[in-house]
Amino acid sequence: MSVHELKRSPLASAPAPEQAALPADALARLQHWAQVSPLHNALRHKRHGQWYGWRWIDALRDVERLADGLRQQGCDGHSRLAVSGSFEPNLLLLALAAHSIGAQVLVLDDDLGAEALQQALWRLQPSHGFVHARQSLLRWVAAGENGVASPRLITDQPVPRLAQGARQPVLAFGELLGVSEAPRQQRYWRHPAHESQLWSEEGTEWAQGLEVILTQWLGSGHSLAFPESRGSASRDRREAVPSGLLLSAARLQRLADEIESRLAPPGSWRRRLCEWAIAQPQRPVQRLIKHRVRRLLGFQRLHYIWQAPSSPAKPAAPLWLAEFKRNIA
Repeated sequence: MSVHELKRSPLASAPAPEQAALPADALARLQHWAQVSPLHNALRHKRHGQWYGWRWIDALRDVERLADGLRQQGCDGHSRLAVSGSFEPNLLLLALAAHSIGAQVLVLDDDLGAEALQQALWRLQPSHGFVHARQSLLRWVAAGENGVASPRLITDQPVPRLAQGARQPVLAFGELLGVSEAPRQQRYWRHPAHESQLWSEEGTEWAQGLEVILTQWLGSGHSLAFPESRGSASRDRREAVPSGLLLSAARLQRLADEIESRLAPPGSWRRRLCEWAIAQPQRPVQRLIKHRVRRLLGFQRLHYIWQAPSSPAKPAAPLWLAEFKRNIA
């Protein structure tokens, strides 16, 4: 018996933790920044070793075009768009477009195995899906072919050649966007020292991440940058030199581990020198050492790291990150 012959599970229509609570006034905020700062950088993303930029007016136009494209693909106020992959401009703009026409936006971990993905798709019943990574796309296609769910898939990767007779529809992101001005290359990008630069190296494994990133980005009007990949995040962060990090607790711990790996071994004289520098940064020598470590991490302009409201169980921040953490409700 096919799963299509079964009644829809009650869990599919119940509120799920994967549902993203996007700001209700997200489109109005985007329109505001496109009006007051149309030519200022809104988004930056490194692709194939090159930085690209979207101005606020570009971001608004892309959201409007994507909303039209989604409507042509049957997306409306009763639809559900599931997004999966690294947070980057295409995912954010598509989520905003779906939200602007009343569709629900769902967030699925990109690292779900085949069985877990099938269960999630059956429970959430998305009508449309956006998948970035090629391997993830093939898992979604396989789930649709197995009869678990058949959302209309959108990808910004080259559309793979599917087996003859495959039922799963796959649409290229460019087709959905239609005729649009390509993102501008920024060959000699140097972010002005007086301008704030937000930074995210997260993905949909952070269930609340999409809500947090859109709220902070659209609420502040600051430019938001993304690395080319998770593997290149450390290198790209040093190029972007952000003033604010939007990180989950898990990513913050990985960042602390990265810092630990870059420092001298505990107990060594060099490690004691670093700890001395962070404890008494007002002295010239200590300040010089501290600035060197911050430059290695891309932290020379860092002012804060976004953190959810504190809980009693939350562990203390690592020494080299404590001064940057800021609780933001």
